[in-house]
Amino acid sequence: MIKNLQGNYFDPEIETAPREDILRIQLEKLRHQVAWAFERVPWYRERFRDLGVKPEDIRSLEDVRLLPFTDKQTLRDTYPFGLCAIPLDSVVRLHSSSGTTGKPVVIGYSRRDLDVWSDCVARMVMMAGVTPADRVQMAFGYGMFTGGFGLHYGCEKLGCMIVPAGSGNTERHLMMIGDYSTTVLIATPSYALHMCEVGESLGFDWASSSLRVGLFGGEPCTLGMRREIERRMHIICTDNYGLTEVSGPGVGGECLAARDWNHINEDHYLWEVINPVTNEPLPEGQEGELVLTPLSKEAFPVMRYRTRDLTRVTTGPCACGRTHARMSKVRARTDDMLIVRGANLFPSQVEDVLVGIQGLAPHYRIVLDNEAGMDRITVMVELLPDAFSDSFEQMDHFRQHVVDRLRQALLITPIVKLAEPGSIERTVGKSKRVEDKREKF
Repeated sequence: MIKNLQGNYFDPEIETAPREDILRIQLEKLRHQVAWAFERVPWYRERFRDLGVKPEDIRSLEDVRLLPFTDKQTLRDTYPFGLCAIPLDSVVRLHSSSGTTGKPVVIGYSRRDLDVWSDCVARMVMMAGVTPADRVQMAFGYGMFTGGFGLHYGCEKLGCMIVPAGSGNTERHLMMIGDYSTTVLIATPSYALHMCEVGESLGFDWASSSLRVGLFGGEPCTLGMRREIERRMHIICTDNYGLTEVSGPGVGGECLAARDWNHINEDHYLWEVINPVTNEPLPEGQEGELVLTPLSKEAFPVMRYRTRDLTRVTTGPCACGRTHARMSKVRARTDDMLIVRGANLFPSQVEDVLVGIQGLAPHYRIVLDNEAGMDRITVMVELLPDAFSDSFEQMDHFRQHVVDRLRQALLITPIVKLAEPGSIERTVGKSKRVEDKREKF
């Protein structure tokens, strides 16, 4: 358990521990976690026996490879309580995914699980510069989503004042920033940009507002999007990493010394990076699929969870002094990959191009179809007001410039449609960037 030193969640004994101490803690916890799952969860017991694995076979961290992978389908197959390791009357909370593509992913928490989760989030937000004196405004929804509750209780544990505003009603959010002098905003990056736009249209003075830190998550935030939010809101934008299946936010977060990398809370999460096709482990520093084994879960233990997130991990020294491994920001997922005319591409590649073109807002849509008998990709991009012109020739020249830049990066030629400022739909939750219509034809 992380020490609470008058609201201070930086614990140098853990966070700056030598690598050998971190590995020793991980092995001790891994062995306990494997034995816990084997003894208490029939699903794991059967899988271990199928593989000929016993808890005592785990003698080193590399032996984690003897264990079965789990994934989202595993959690759906065992829905709702098939992975529960404690009596249901000891489960004090449930969270789940949206379940838009089938049964939702359900995760339960014991009281200790919630304490560990809050500790991890408190540690994470403190790395991002949040202090007990901060006033934190929540623009995530609550409900079954882990983000709202996870960050709420983590910041509260740090000692912050929480403003649980929830999602939506942007004008009310602006009023609260002004009236309550909130200093930290929790939101998706796309909603933060929407707040920028609404505030600017209403004459809200971001430069003199009380906000100083943004804790963003729920969707990828490109470097260009971060710079845009920081420029318009006059705050420091930080990113964090987590997912429902292994608890929620709190797996890792950015320190202010090394942006674009997330320190993994290694005393609570064992990481692997694998080749997503062969499932073989990859050397440190090489990009592959992140696999996580939570080391402190009581209610719903999860072994070797395949996140589908592509990243790379380093254990090299960080300027902040923390010794926990760092993962690069997730820019793509194995299940986000689009195959268009035989070419593999990720939505993040499109976004990386668009944010580098002056005159475009950071709002776009990708539409795939094959109405003409061949796959085609249409990218709708939104113009900034200053870039909009009544001249057809100027607009077509600019559109062709966007086409050329995308073709160079994607190696296929997209259709580009220019949209008027403010015309692409905004969302208060995760942005839906891609619409694939090809299965309809």
